[in-house]
Amino acid sequence: MSSCSFRVRIALNLKGLDYEYKAINLFKNEQSHPEYLKMNPIGYVPALVDGDIVLADSFAIILYLEEKHPQHPLLPRDLAKKAINYQVANIVASSIQPLLALPVMNYIGENVGEDAKIQWVYKHAAKGFAAALEILLKDHAGKYATGDEIYLADLFLAPQIISLKERFNFDMRLPSTIQVV
Repeated sequence: MSSCSFRVRIALNLKGLDYEYKAINLFKNEQSHPEYLKMNPIGYVPALVDGDIVLADSFAIILYLEEKHPQHPLLPRDLAKKAINYQVANIVASSIQPLLALPVMNYIGENVGEDAKIQWVYKHAAKGFAAALEILLKDHAGKYATGDEIYLADLFLAPQIISLKERFNFDMRLPSTIQVV
């Protein structure tokens, strides 16, 4: 399961948009198959095709959907809360998820050892969730990460936490604010 693809599916569903879902198995390297690369030369998942537009980055896709389909906003109107949402999404997208991506995990497993993968995951996930996100969210969380509505931060946090649990049996005690989310 790609946490990046998961967050885009959440956005599409929250906005009530019809879409065609095509699963790409990263473990079988399907993102490198010629038919996928023809549609998306970058070879990343997820990819969104909207007419002539092809986007292959979850953050870009979600912001594109937010602009094109304003129903069920994924960003609060309040500028401070909007900034917190951007920060949380960016921390997950640039500081947590890339360190836990399949190519990184494969490299560690092949060159350092399988046991090193779990140590790597716990170190970097714990650092990202405990340090940065707990500090950012502690004064903003409600029913969800930044209040009582589902916003951008939730779209990035929930899939990452689920992915950690499913892929790595991540049972490290998450900070209290993250547990609420």
